[in-house]
Amino acid sequence: MKLPLTALLLCMALGTDALAQGEALYKKHCANCHAMTLRGSAHGTPLIGETFLSVWGNVSQADFLDYTRATMPPGTSGKLSMADHQAINAYIIARNRDRSDADLALFEPIPEAVDEGAEASEDSVDWSGAGSIDEMARSTAGFQNQTLPDFVPVTEQMLESPPDGDWLSWRRTLDGQGFSPLDQITRENVGGLRLAWSLAMTDGSNQGTPLVHDGVMFLTHPTNMIQAVDAASGDVLWEYSYTYPEESRLLGGPTRNIAIYGDKLFLATYDAAIVAIDATTGEERWRTVKADYKEAYTHSAGPIVAAGVLVSGINGCELYTKDGCFLTGHDPDTGEELWRTSTIAAPGEPGGDTWGDLPIEFRAGSDMWIAGSYDTESGLFIIGTSQAKPWVAASRGMTPEDAALFTNATLALDPKTGEIKWYFQHIGGESIDMEVGLERVLVDVDGERSVLTIGKDAILWKLDLETGAYVDLLETLPQTIFSDVDRENGKVTYRDDIIAAKVGDTITACPGIYGGHNWQASAYAPESHSLIIPLHQTCSDMTGRPVDRVLGGGGFGAGTVTYPMPGKEDKLGALISVDVRTMSVNWRTEQPAMFLTGALTTGGGLTFIGDLDRHFKAFDSATGEELWSSRLTAPAHGFPVTFTADGKQYVAVQTGIGVFRAMTGTISPDIYQPTTGQAIYVFELPGDPPTR
Repeated sequence: MKLPLTALLLCMALGTDALAQGEALYKKHCANCHAMTLRGSAHGTPLIGETFLSVWGNVSQADFLDYTRATMPPGTSGKLSMADHQAINAYIIARNRDRSDADLALFEPIPEAVDEGAEASEDSVDWSGAGSIDEMARSTAGFQNQTLPDFVPVTEQMLESPPDGDWLSWRRTLDGQGFSPLDQITRENVGGLRLAWSLAMTDGSNQGTPLVHDGVMFLTHPTNMIQAVDAASGDVLWEYSYTYPEESRLLGGPTRNIAIYGDKLFLATYDAAIVAIDATTGEERWRTVKADYKEAYTHSAGPIVAAGVLVSGINGCELYTKDGCFLTGHDPDTGEELWRTSTIAAPGEPGGDTWGDLPIEFRAGSDMWIAGSYDTESGLFIIGTSQAKPWVAASRGMTPEDAALFTNATLALDPKTGEIKWYFQHIGGESIDMEVGLERVLVDVDGERSVLTIGKDAILWKLDLETGAYVDLLETLPQTIFSDVDRENGKVTYRDDIIAAKVGDTITACPGIYGGHNWQASAYAPESHSLIIPLHQTCSDMTGRPVDRVLGGGGFGAGTVTYPMPGKEDKLGALISVDVRTMSVNWRTEQPAMFLTGALTTGGGLTFIGDLDRHFKAFDSATGEELWSSRLTAPAHGFPVTFTADGKQYVAVQTGIGVFRAMTGTISPDIYQPTTGQAIYVFELPGDPPTR
């Protein structure tokens, strides 16, 4: 490829290999938040295109360098050398110059190399010898996959009512409750928990959920890798590693769940495919492509088995595409796509006029970051969609008064056909990244069957499971987003300045874009009919940016700054219990460190959860009293599980923070946050399991 003159001058100033070096450094230090394509993400602004150039296009390279050196990577500024920053910036500028004919200050070459003699950091050095040694070691490794003997296929009945000691779905049961009836570990003896075993995991955002069946753990790594592990000893039995294009991996590569059914595991991949893996051998059975990853389609969550169908959503819908966002149903035996349902209302269809006059290709968003839930009694698959994109309504050519169906909604579908049976839109025309596209918890209390969900604005919603009718809501945190919250009718109204905000205007919101509540799922405690919810007590400023209104353009279209909620500077993490019958708070506990795992509730009356400060904790589900804590090597992450192996109860949690570190490194500078440490830790009580 012929480089533009500016890129050539930059290479001359910084060395002929500057762009290649810059690309390698960018991949290591920047791509988790900003993506390998530079298109940005929910955790990092675009570094290419109109959104980026509208802010930085008329800024000099020297000023751009000063800014990146002072602020990047978030929470670890100063880690990279001057030469590293120069190389990364040269790569970013060259990528933009390739796409733009504009005459901008950022494209003017630096007259002479800045700090030309600065030494590159260790990351900049070509360690070809070490790399060769590593490759040689891997190629001669003696580990061989084993075949699991006497594997019992997982049936629909087992998924609907799992054995007590198994964890067969994302939140154990298809209703999304995150509750296990196991009670060997109790309020009285939890203080005796000790480490049983641990296992290192691959690098990335470690937000997975281990599945456990008949004493075998199926462990999902951040790199689309799955291992079968003896759940009692930690012995690895087999390993499957999916090969994916590097540019398809977004946000550090979280893979929040896989599914198990029959004798197969099902993984939704970074490059927008679904693969089936033989649970007994780790061999791939089939692969079906859902969409083109080059159009930004990807997965952060996997499928749920509902009525014998693999049902899954998709991500990457922030870019403008012809197909928009959708749900699919697949045949678990063959991988055949059975149906496809759009989550964006098209012109001329019901709800199509809620997008203003935007043509279908410029209707973006409504993706699904979290797996859904399934109600066996009604036969409904229930999932949440995220907001319209770009985030700020003005950036997408709309106002918050344009509802933009079916974004920011709860959808109930027939999993056999994909037909939408009902929907409830929580906040129409969402304009500040306050999505309600998170977990759906299905409960039946005294004959009242409900869907419970909580979004980034920290409003807990209660809907009728059968019809989707509004029942109740609860504001779990102080908020400044809505001028009116009508609890009687379930209606919220944005502040006037949010409705009127133009591109370039800054909107202040509490809670902020990291929540409120986020992917760290709540869990149900049936003993007290309570939902245990982790919360983040932060606020954010958001400024809308222009976006490229072309196919492949779009994106999140905003710049953000996050900071502590006033009065909660030393209490950023909160955990609350809500009685779902009355929608009132039972108890609340606060601490400096944010809770960064989902909650896990057990029949022993315990709630397990992990935090930013490397603690894995057990609370009394009835009172909120902290009963036990163990400090790990890295911040806790993912979704804890509990299970039995050889008759003994274990509790497991993963570590290794992902893109949240872009925020926590800045907002919690007093808490040490390692950049590595991806692993799983499994705890047990001493001695043999009790006899029954």
